[in-house]
Amino acid sequence: MISCMNNVSETGVRIGIDLGGTKIELIALDATGHELLRFRRSTPAGDYRAIGALIGSMVAEAEASLGLQATVGVGTPGAISLKSGLMKNCNSTCLNGQPLKEDLERLLGQQVKMSNDANCFALSEAMDGAAAGAGVVFGVILGTGVGGGIVANGHVISGVNSIAGEWGHNPLPSPFGSELSGHDCYCGRKGCIETWLSGPAMADDHLRSGGGLMTAEEIFAGVEKGDSLCRFTLERYSDRLARALAGVINILDPDVIVLGGGMSNIKRLYDEVPKLWGSYIFSDEVRTRLLPPKHGDSSGVRGAAWLWGHE
Repeated sequence: MISCMNNVSETGVRIGIDLGGTKIELIALDATGHELLRFRRSTPAGDYRAIGALIGSMVAEAEASLGLQATVGVGTPGAISLKSGLMKNCNSTCLNGQPLKEDLERLLGQQVKMSNDANCFALSEAMDGAAAGAGVVFGVILGTGVGGGIVANGHVISGVNSIAGEWGHNPLPSPFGSELSGHDCYCGRKGCIETWLSGPAMADDHLRSGGGLMTAEEIFAGVEKGDSLCRFTLERYSDRLARALAGVINILDPDVIVLGGGMSNIKRLYDEVPKLWGSYIFSDEVRTRLLPPKHGDSSGVRGAAWLWGHE
C-alpha cells in the first residue's frame, strides 16, 4: 500500500507540479504558503514515460534540496476518467489513455493528489490569492480554451461526474443576431461559450467583423490607441462574458469570480463586465466580485501544491 512518510505531515511542506505541454514546473510551499523553491524543466514532447521519469527526478531533486519529504500534488491539462481511471481530454495527447496517477505513485512511492489545471487555479486563488477568505470561489480560465473550477470553503468541488466548473461547453446565454447560428466547437457541439470567449475566439470575431487578422493582445492594444473596430470587438466580448458569468452566478452564486489565462490581462473587463451582468442576473443586487488573479501564471502550480487537504 502506498502511503506518505510520517515526517511529511509533520513538516507541512507541499510540492506542486504543473504539467504543461511545453514545460513542467515545480514549487514547494511551507504550511503558510511561503515559497521555498521553484524550478521548471522542458516537457519531453510526446513521450509519456519520459514525462513520468522527469517528474520523479524533479521531486527527488526538490526533496534533496529541502532535506525532507513532502506531499505531492499534480495539476494536469486533462482529467482522470471515472470510467477507466485513465487520463482523458489532455491537449498533450500522449497522456490520454494512460494511468498517470497510478504510475506517478509507483515512481514516487507515495500517494499523489491530482486535479485539472482550472481546479488548481481556483484553489490557489481561494487559499492565499485574490479570493482568500471567500466562501465560494469560481476560477475562470480564459486562454486558448475556456475552463473553470469551483472552490467552496477551501475545498475543490469536482462533482459526481468530475466536470464541475466546465462552463466553457455550455451554450452562450441569450444569443441574438449572428450569435444564434453559433460556431463549431471541438467538443462536437455548436455555440459553446469557448467559441466566443477564448483568445482565438476574440480574434476570429474581430476578423469576421471586418477588423482584419489580429491577436487578442493586438486588439486590446488597438483599443488603447483609439481604434474603433477594436473597441467594438472588446464591447461585444465584454457583453458575452457578462452573459456567460451571469449564468454562473444564477446557479452557483459565488462570492468571488477570479479570471485567469491570457484574457485576464484585459483590465477593462473588471470594470465593464460587472456593469453589464446585472441585467442578466436574477437579483436586484449583485455582490459577487470580479477580480484579477493575485498569483497570475503561478496559480496553477501553487494550487497543485494546495491539493492535499483541500480536495
